[in-house]
Amino acid sequence: MNIDNTFVNATKLQGNDLKSLNVHNAQDASLKKVCDDFESFFTQQLLDISLKSSNIAGEGTGSEIIKGMYTEAISKGSSGTFGISDMLYNFLSENNK
Repeated sequence: MNIDNTFVNATKLQGNDLKSLNVHNAQDASLKKVCDDFESFFTQQLLDISLKSSNIAGEGTGSEIIKGMYTEAISKGSSGTFGISDMLYNFLSENNK
């Protein structure tokens, strides 16, 4: 009987630890997503400035829309690959402790 009570208490403690671990992991995942989104936004701004005077999408009224869609697709596809989000995530997670 005493062993069973110890097992139940250990299980309850593990459940609480898992809940706090899941909350911590969810916060980490959320922070990582925000950092990746920031890197994507930053990359899109760089691309928009770089391609402003180019004729990559042709000329005319629709070319600006196509350029915007192009830079958005590239920046979202490369989110988290340049290292900016990793540096930001490391900085924020270390200073949040």
